[in-house]
This record gives sequence, C-alpha cells and structure tokens, in this order.
Amino acid sequence: MLQQAGDFREESERLCVILAPLGDSDLESKTQFKDWTFNDVVAHLHLWNYAADLSLAGGERFGVLMTDVIKAIGAGTGHMAYTHQWLDGCAGRALVERWHGFYLEMAARFEVADPSERVRWAGPDMSVRSSITARQMETWAHGQEVYDVLGLECENTDRIKNICVLGVNTFGWTYANRKLEVPATKPCVRLTAPSGEMWEWNETETDNRVEGDAVEFCKVVTQTRNIVDTGLKVSGPVAVEWMSMAQCFAGSVEDPPRTGTRYRAER
Repeated sequence: MLQQAGDFREESERLCVILAPLGDSDLESKTQFKDWTFNDVVAHLHLWNYAADLSLAGGERFGVLMTDVIKAIGAGTGHMAYTHQWLDGCAGRALVERWHGFYLEMAARFEVADPSERVRWAGPDMSVRSSITARQMETWAHGQEVYDVLGLECENTDRIKNICVLGVNTFGWTYANRKLEVPATKPCVRLTAPSGEMWEWNETETDNRVEGDAVEFCKVVTQTRNIVDTGLKVSGPVAVEWMSMAQCFAGSVEDPPRTGTRYRAER
C-alpha cells in the first residue's frame, strides 16, 4: 500500500472535519488568498484531484481536460471561473460532499498503484508517489487558508515530511520555472518535526542552511507564509535567495505573499 496515498486521505479528512459544521453561507467566507472563498478552495482541490486521478488512469481524458483548461484561460476565462463552470453550479455543502466522496475513492486507487509509474501533469511528468504527494501538499496548503480565517491552529503530524521532501526536491524547479540558472549548491535543510524528530537533507553543505520548524518550512515552500513571518534561520546567499521565492507546486511563477498578509485570525 502506498503510504503517501493514506497521508493524502488523512490530510483531506482533517480539512473535511473543519468544514463539516459550516453551512452554505459560511462556505462563502473569503480567505486571505486572492480573495478565494472556502467554496473556491474546495472547488480547486476537487478539480485537480480529479485531474490527478485521470492521469493515473491513463488514456486521453487527462489531455482533454488540460486542453480545456488552457483554452479557457487563453480565452480570458480565469482559472477559478473555469473551475466553477466545470462544476456546473455545484457549491456549498453539495460540493464538500462531492469532494469528500471523490478523494476517498481516489486515495484507494492510488494506494494500490505502482509508486514508480510515471504520470502526466500540468508541469513536468512525475511518479505516482510524487503525484499523490502533490495532492497532499495542495490540500495542506489550501487548508491553511481555511484554518487562518477560522483562527484555528492546524494540528500537524509527521506526515508533513512528504511536503518537506517535496519542498527540498523542488529547489531546482523554483529556479528553472523562473528561467534562472539553478545554483550548483543545494542548501542544507535541517528541520524539527512535529514529533520532535530531526529531519535533515544535504547535510554536508555548511555555508547555506535553512534550519527550524518543519511546519514553517512547509508554509514557506507552499507560499502560505512569507519567510520574514517565520522563525526559520536562513544563512548563506543561495539559501536566502531560495527561501525568498521557493515554490514547490507546478504551474506558472507565483510570488510568496507579502509580509504580514497571511496570518491566523484572532478568534
């Protein structure tokens, strides 16, 4: 069984529990991310979960969906407008239930898939393991938008190591996506897990380092926090530059949020 598929399911279930008591009007609450509503968050997660599932299945349906998305955006239809068109009016509690039922079925399919099989995506092709890890990452990151508005502190577990790995592994992608030369030096990343365990990558590098809390590292690479708004210790020119623009997700270049614009609201 592919562990990362179970981690994706648990991440989704945690967000679903937070959304469970909210009614249709509550789900229209705006977040600090591009004025997206809770509905927009769930709609986005559901569309790209569906896309990842199509990619796993193979065949032409994934390519057709990507063509439709690209055509819609090229014609001036925004990504979120297209997403709601695709949903054909489904919103509120009905959307939450659709998303919930689908991610459970999807996780089960990924659990029994070959982790090393290559699958297509909106960015570079990736392994099945990386594909479902990316879905966990997106669920965790967009879930943070909901937690922040509700004034809740997310209770993280060591399953966020998957997101840390993705963050470390996309060091080169951050630069390549911006058409910048990828530095030869990969910073050492040393993080404290929610359990207290220490995680470390590129440990032989001494001049460029990122050290601190694993949750805060995840927030920076998923661009849910500006590096300045965290307690991470960053040293060395390559590490400082990377953390100022880190992007662990596919798609066009996105800049981190401005300092102080993403935060947990007071309850």
